[in-house]
Amino acid sequence: MVRALESILEFRNQSILRLASSVAVKMVKVLPGSILLQNRGLDLICPIVDLLSSHQLQVAMSCATAMNVILPKLCSRREREVWQILKETKAVGYLVHNIKQLSIVNIPIEYFQEMASLLSRILLWWPSFRFYVWNDSNFLNCLDAIKLISESSVKVAVLQLYSSLALCGNGAQKLLENGEALLQMTVSCMDSSNSHSVRMEAFKLARCLALSRRGCIQMMNICCEPLVKAITGAMKYSSTLSEKLDKSQLLVMEEACRLASITRWPGDHHIYFWKVGTDRLLLDLLLDYPKIHQLQRELSVNDLINIVREGQNSNLLFSFRPYLWDILGGLAANCEENISHEIHEIELQLRVLVVCACLSFVDSMGTLRQVSQNGLTNMTECESACRAVLMMVYSPCKYIASLARSILYEILKADGKDYVEYLLKILNAVLTGAKFGLPGNLQIVVSLMSLACYCSLPTYQELIIKFQGMKIVVAFIMWWLSNPVHLKRESTVPHLRDSFGERSCCYRSTEEWEGEDMLLLFSLWILAELLHHSAHNKKTNSSDNQEDFPRSQLIQELQEICRDHNSHGSRWYAAYVLSYFGIFGFPSKLGKRIGKLLGERDHSDMKLDFVNEESVYVHEVILTVRCPSLLPPGESVPKQKSSGVKSDMGRSVVKAVHLSAHVDQPSLLKLLEYVYSGYLQANKDLVKKLKLFARHCKLESLMQVLCRKNPKWGVDVPRFDLSPALGPAGHNLSNLILEAGSTTQLVHWNCNSCSALVPHLHVHKVILLSSCDYLRALFQSGMQESNLQTIKVPVSWESLNKLVRWFYSDRLPVPIFDCVWANLEPEEKFRQVHTYLELCWLAEFWLIDDLYEECYEVVISCIDSSQNLSTKIIQIAANFSQWKLAQVAANHMAPSYHQLRISGELDLLDDNLVEMVRAASVRLSQQGGHRSS
Repeated sequence: MVRALESILEFRNQSILRLASSVAVKMVKVLPGSILLQNRGLDLICPIVDLLSSHQLQVAMSCATAMNVILPKLCSRREREVWQILKETKAVGYLVHNIKQLSIVNIPIEYFQEMASLLSRILLWWPSFRFYVWNDSNFLNCLDAIKLISESSVKVAVLQLYSSLALCGNGAQKLLENGEALLQMTVSCMDSSNSHSVRMEAFKLARCLALSRRGCIQMMNICCEPLVKAITGAMKYSSTLSEKLDKSQLLVMEEACRLASITRWPGDHHIYFWKVGTDRLLLDLLLDYPKIHQLQRELSVNDLINIVREGQNSNLLFSFRPYLWDILGGLAANCEENISHEIHEIELQLRVLVVCACLSFVDSMGTLRQVSQNGLTNMTECESACRAVLMMVYSPCKYIASLARSILYEILKADGKDYVEYLLKILNAVLTGAKFGLPGNLQIVVSLMSLACYCSLPTYQELIIKFQGMKIVVAFIMWWLSNPVHLKRESTVPHLRDSFGERSCCYRSTEEWEGEDMLLLFSLWILAELLHHSAHNKKTNSSDNQEDFPRSQLIQELQEICRDHNSHGSRWYAAYVLSYFGIFGFPSKLGKRIGKLLGERDHSDMKLDFVNEESVYVHEVILTVRCPSLLPPGESVPKQKSSGVKSDMGRSVVKAVHLSAHVDQPSLLKLLEYVYSGYLQANKDLVKKLKLFARHCKLESLMQVLCRKNPKWGVDVPRFDLSPALGPAGHNLSNLILEAGSTTQLVHWNCNSCSALVPHLHVHKVILLSSCDYLRALFQSGMQESNLQTIKVPVSWESLNKLVRWFYSDRLPVPIFDCVWANLEPEEKFRQVHTYLELCWLAEFWLIDDLYEECYEVVISCIDSSQNLSTKIIQIAANFSQWKLAQVAANHMAPSYHQLRISGELDLLDDNLVEMVRAASVRLSQQGGHRSS
């Protein structure tokens, strides 16, 4: 029957097609999935998809209906084959075209629903099709018009379509560019006057748009208060309503709770969450105790514990709890430092919420034991409850932190000691490989978070140190650095894993503060708190202090964590730990290079004279960017002729600044150490004086580490970045011009600093020579070239820009291998790769090893992402004498060697390159077809 229908659908007789398409719908509805999954069932998809382009509305709509029935019956092992069919038949193009016709022709609503539903399903399952749709402005304009239709079924279809586009990070940005009308519609669809299906899809769309911090901020800038009110309105619940709520209502509430987790991102929306009484909402969802809001404030913690226990046991919304803990944790972590919750009259609600969270946290210890011993229990509430308590006890809001710590201490009195000992045994089991219940990654995360919670209480800090906890944690950090286990929270916590969110694409995980370094972050957090306790507790035995571990090795590793590409959270806590070893700041690779310039007389343009007639040579451009408060006011500074420094762009003098006798010389020198390198080393006495300097110079990040304040969740690590020197602030201090060797692609050129017509960049010798031994040797050679005011760099303008950006920021602008890259024309891809090949050659010539490694990795990534680039890259790499990269390209071409030879593409290459590809092909065949790069 399937074969016969397939043949009939290939007829072009319109009457037959109308009947056949209707039969196809009926057949696929009754056929079991096992039949459709067979090859014959897949063959039926081709003619059905082809007929989506039919001018007969009934035929096209029937085919869309049939596909809407077929696709849900597919299993994952057939997705690739169906994707190939959809790609070859251009199904998405037909669907987009059909939907756009709505703005031209009067087409039935049912037609749009079927087409939109099928397109949404395809975009949800196969991300590679999304770019084609969200990049079509006419299609988006058509959707803008359709979304005004008030019919519920149309609203659902439109919202689903927007959501499938917003699952792509680039698609979400496109929708938010002019997103006011879209967000107004979305918020209005969340209202209770709409059907449950409309509301649920509206919350899903908002959740997709807020998957990134950037997206969340953009949403809040447009409709912060209305969105928060819509979310909290859908979360309203009371025990009297519990019997009236059907499944669809609960699903709407769950979607609202999922969306409310935007509290994890900082922003103004937190103010509105507090204003609308989120504390009351959370209590109603957590406890089945109608009189909870009428309790007296004077109740003891024990009384509250009994009330909460009773309310928790009778509450049936267990599945909501992980989301509620996430919401509460986000609110606590992003709360302002001095906000007064008494003003909002929520002191009692907060106390009860904290008791709820702390009780769940303590219960999670029992859950953790069950998992470790029997592997039976779901850990999702365990993890989220631990996280909520962690956010509260370390909240920047002093009121919340103090309240949470006092309640946690009371609740832990019974079993706290046993739990601490048990948690340390889990970490020991990881280090020794002992069979202690074989803890998995989630259990280890929960154990570390739990220990971090205990470390907020001095009693348990002492207990952990007594049980050799500091030594164990340091060993764990060293273990992780040797065997890094990268985990994303979404992949480890069950309640964050859903088929909808897992299909997102083109979002960067680096936006999350913990990134993929959760185990490292929480172990550093514990170590920091233990060191804090040791530093303030002179009674601690010497056998229990930090000398129990390899101090110098740990310091070295912590500095590498700061310099490496770890998450912001890990780098913040590494810097925080370093402060207890007398190192304050944020070590970085660029800071390490710039730091060597402090005190160098060559190429300096300012001299700070102390009253004892000692001096230190500095560089005005570095002070301008890093600490302008150290610069003298105006231009009334005496100038002294430079000794041994040649004329630089007409500036032949060094500014001499005579410092007051009140300036403490050791403190200023240490401050300059921080300005130049990003960190400093100081003893306890010097730190007190440095705090005054840091406060006067408005160096807030330095002030934070000097005061050893806990890092605030979500705050980015301060970057050592001299890029502002390339702007107006640094132009007057420039003493060198770099011109590109090739500027053929620049049509219009204009420089804001000079009238030169050749494209160029104004730079500073001192910054360039700090990272390039070749330029250092050139500038200090004493030859004629050392006095050049203009250097022509033999690379393209694009390459020169990237080179200079790297010199000033230690960051190389690199391609993002997302859907935009995947859909670039091959020539455009190659043009971008060519830039990095040029830089590889220049970095090798100029002896810039770090830049070479970065460019090399970018080229490799480009080759991996686009196989067809190899045939062009191999020749250009050879032209630049980059034989290592040429060999990588040859290895990628090896599987296609015979096809390339037959097609004639190899004829364009030099003979030695053809031989390189042939040899790679031979090696591949000898290895059984497994390519190695």
